[in-house]
Amino acid sequence: MRLSIDHRTTYRFSVPQGRLTQMLRMTPEDTDDQTVADWDLHVDCDARLRPGRDGFGNNVTMLYAEGPLDAIEIAVSGEVLTNSADGVVHGTHEVLPPALYLRSTPLTIGNAEIAEFARDSVAGTDDQIARLHRLNLALASRFTADQRRPKSGQTAIEAFGGSSATPRDMAHMFLAAAHSLGVPARYISGYSMRAFGGEHRPAPHGWAEAHVDRLGWVAFDPCAGRSADEAYVRVAVALDAAGAAPVAGSRLGVGDEEMDVDVTVSPAEGQ
Repeated sequence: MRLSIDHRTTYRFSVPQGRLTQMLRMTPEDTDDQTVADWDLHVDCDARLRPGRDGFGNNVTMLYAEGPLDAIEIAVSGEVLTNSADGVVHGTHEVLPPALYLRSTPLTIGNAEIAEFARDSVAGTDDQIARLHRLNLALASRFTADQRRPKSGQTAIEAFGGSSATPRDMAHMFLAAAHSLGVPARYISGYSMRAFGGEHRPAPHGWAEAHVDRLGWVAFDPCAGRSADEAYVRVAVALDAAGAAPVAGSRLGVGDEEMDVDVTVSPAEGQ
């Protein structure tokens, strides 16, 4: 599949800012399952852009902009060729051992209720991949997909107490549940046509990967109740959504900021 992606993030400031420093995790990389055919990162002001990698091995671009800045738009667009591998991830840039992804963060830590839900979901089989598929489907069945922008700072425990959840929160709950079963699992940010109906989204998509014996990393999307396929573009990996955030950084200046995000994912022309 050939996917066309347009992702725009706009910050507006109540008071002009003197300086911005941002880490951008907005550039996918080539793997055995996806090839970046075309990709462009654009900033609507004078800025220095420096490519590199973060501690998880993700492609990053450091952005440095001098003020005064009333607003800034950061936009990426391009096309990515994908193929389906039944959720199994191949050819990624791995710099950390799977066991590290047994670690929880304040956003992904679980509790007794999540652990019990995980045990009940996988009861009746000892097959690891079957257990993870059951957990994934159980989360999709329990929660209604929330199409709004994720609530900043909401934890897996807080989300588990509701009846609906955003893709980010669903992925965090999958991580907490998988960890309770002793399975390494991590957060993935990227783009997908499977998230909701229509092409526009209020945020990039989020899902999870779990490490399976003899298979390696396998992608699970509890928002859809299925493994990620050719309709997904993988961008960044981390212990949670904060570590894989498309835009993160700091600003020098007082006042408030307002952020608007618009993501469009669609089949490229001719598909």
